[in-house]
Amino acid sequence: MPKFSYTATGDDDKQHSGTLEAADENAARSSLVRLKLKPIVIKKVQKKKGNLDIPFLTKSTVKSKDLVVFTRQLATMINAGVPLVRSLATMQKQTESEVFKTHLTEISRDVESGIAFADALEKHSKIFSPIYINMIRAGEAGGIMDDILKKLAVQQEKDAAIRAKFKSAMTYPLVLIGITVSVFVMLMTVVVPKVGTIIADLTGGDLPTMTKVMLGISDFLLGFWYIHIVVTVGLAIYIKKSLGTKKGKEVRDRILLKIPGIKLIVVKMVVARFSRIFASLMASGVSVIEAIEITAKAVGNSVVEKELMASAKEVANGKQLSEPLSESKVFPPIVSQMMAIGEETGQSDTVLLKVADFYEEEVDAAVEGLSSILEPILIVVMGGMVGLISASVIGPISSLANNI
Repeated sequence: MPKFSYTATGDDDKQHSGTLEAADENAARSSLVRLKLKPIVIKKVQKKKGNLDIPFLTKSTVKSKDLVVFTRQLATMINAGVPLVRSLATMQKQTESEVFKTHLTEISRDVESGIAFADALEKHSKIFSPIYINMIRAGEAGGIMDDILKKLAVQQEKDAAIRAKFKSAMTYPLVLIGITVSVFVMLMTVVVPKVGTIIADLTGGDLPTMTKVMLGISDFLLGFWYIHIVVTVGLAIYIKKSLGTKKGKEVRDRILLKIPGIKLIVVKMVVARFSRIFASLMASGVSVIEAIEITAKAVGNSVVEKELMASAKEVANGKQLSEPLSESKVFPPIVSQMMAIGEETGQSDTVLLKVADFYEEEVDAAVEGLSSILEPILIVVMGGMVGLISASVIGPISSLANNI
């Protein structure tokens, strides 16, 4: 997203300068108006010549661990009575991430000039999510910034823990798949052609069907290797670009919700994330409709996002959230029932935190279960593939030996 530098005046008639990210100049102007600033000059920041802007070479993101540490330490300092500006300056010096330090410098400068903390964070939407910004805004309004920051830290830690466990559980199966593909390609392009030529010479070309099939696959891989590389790279680029679009994400999410085993984990992760985020927002004083809309964008699944956005409209028309959730195709019945109990007792946030704890444990069990099932299956597949290639090679040799 392009960056824009601006000069604007605030309610105090003082000039404010800085940079922000926006889709275009009109979007940048709208962002400034939301921040209660009157734009004077807005210019697009031009990239310096000779600067390579390559995503995988240029560090432009902040690790979730750095954000969690920042949030928790800031909560401790605010709770101890340290002023926000001074706390931000301390955190700016303390962080080891140069990227995060740059963002904190700009945030600290904005807060010092009189801009609200949440509005200052909003200029850095790539680092701070809408949930983070809105909870900070609620904390500023209610004077409970330290409590909000503690809840944010807990929420981020739980969310990061779920993602880490899922990635950890999937690492071994993915490594096995990589090894399987590598072994297959190596055998078919190095071993099979050499052995196949020797066998063909000895048998006069009279080979079993399985051996002919294997040699055909080998010839295809060797004869059109450049096509395979182009297709593989092209497909990878296409998939990556598609997943960057709204439609591509929706297709991916629909597929994930149809794959047995994966669907179970995705649903449990979505429910756990929804419950914890929605509970945190409600406890922070955010309105129900706004909390639903913010949570919808944060659950990480476009199918569920659509359902929740539709639920927000029904809630706006006077319904309780438990009603549309009971008709959901994704959320289990227990979620709507627990939500109904929370609405009746006025303790929705407390009830949903219990749901979140339960489903986070369920995610752990489901991920371990899937991993334990996938590992032996992949080992059998790899063994079967190697065995099939070996049989296609050894078979003719054995037959030839018997004839001799």
